[in-house]
Amino acid sequence: MIDPFGRAITYLRVSVTDRCDLRCVYCMSEDMTFLPKADVLSLEELERLCAAFIRLGTNKIRITGGEPLVRRDVQLLFGRLGQRLGQGLDELTLTTNGTQLVKHAEALRAAGVRRVNVSLDTLDPARFAAITRWGKIEKVLDGIAAAKAAGLHVKINAVALKGVNEDEIDAMLAWCGAQGHDLCLIETMPMGDIGGDRTDQYLPLSLVRARLRQRWTLQGTDYQTGGPARYYDVAETGTRVGFITPMTHNFCESCNRVRLTCTGTLYMCLGQDDAADLRRVLRDGATDPELDAAIRLAITRKPKGHDFVIDRRNPAPAVARHMSLTGG
Repeated sequence: MIDPFGRAITYLRVSVTDRCDLRCVYCMSEDMTFLPKADVLSLEELERLCAAFIRLGTNKIRITGGEPLVRRDVQLLFGRLGQRLGQGLDELTLTTNGTQLVKHAEALRAAGVRRVNVSLDTLDPARFAAITRWGKIEKVLDGIAAAKAAGLHVKINAVALKGVNEDEIDAMLAWCGAQGHDLCLIETMPMGDIGGDRTDQYLPLSLVRARLRQRWTLQGTDYQTGGPARYYDVAETGTRVGFITPMTHNFCESCNRVRLTCTGTLYMCLGQDDAADLRRVLRDGATDPELDAAIRLAITRKPKGHDFVIDRRNPAPAVARHMSLTGG
């Protein structure tokens, strides 16, 4: 699949649920209203859509949420998609908050998952509880340990938040190095009403990178995982640190991704509202060729890039939907 700007679309991020067992302050409001179950695709419907994307040239699928591991029987989907590895699909991965990894790590490895991203913005238990509103960091740390023991490569995703965790990023890089994990830092994005003004949270990663260079030797590398992060080798630890910078330096020129929500809505761009309703296509009885055609048509509408901007004069989100709905 080639979009109007010549970019090959090879990476599908699939949200299997909008629900989560945490309420991170930059992602959700505390009193979230979740989707009715009737609106959510079945695991069989999600598998059929994934199969269509694989037919059309997608070679990497990342399962996301909400928190994907709270979806009942989600391991059935991992197992079925894992059977497609080596048959058009090169990689099956997961982004998780880590709270359920103790239960699921071994099964994920058995299904063919080799890498997981774990969202962790702090190592301080009290700060973790404040950021997540009610989470317990011990469950996440135990989950990370279980993933490592199962043979999964763990990358830690941390949203850099001004005045919240910016004083801890150096320590997190040291901890990741000691544990053998890569660290990926992410700028906060203006998505969804979180019940507050997120402009006060925004921390440009150009500033963070400059601060890290005061202690660490960051060496440029060509390492890529298929996503938007730019990575550096950390000479002192032998691990890597990545930076995802939708605000200070957008990565749209090389975008190879689309996002499928748990309702079957396909967003061609994280930062735009245009979407295609694939649930309707599925439930209207589309044949595989008709489903493929609907996906191809949607790709022809993929925009050049997003319109994210932090504007203190207008703190309203650039996109109304929450990241938990779109898929992380």
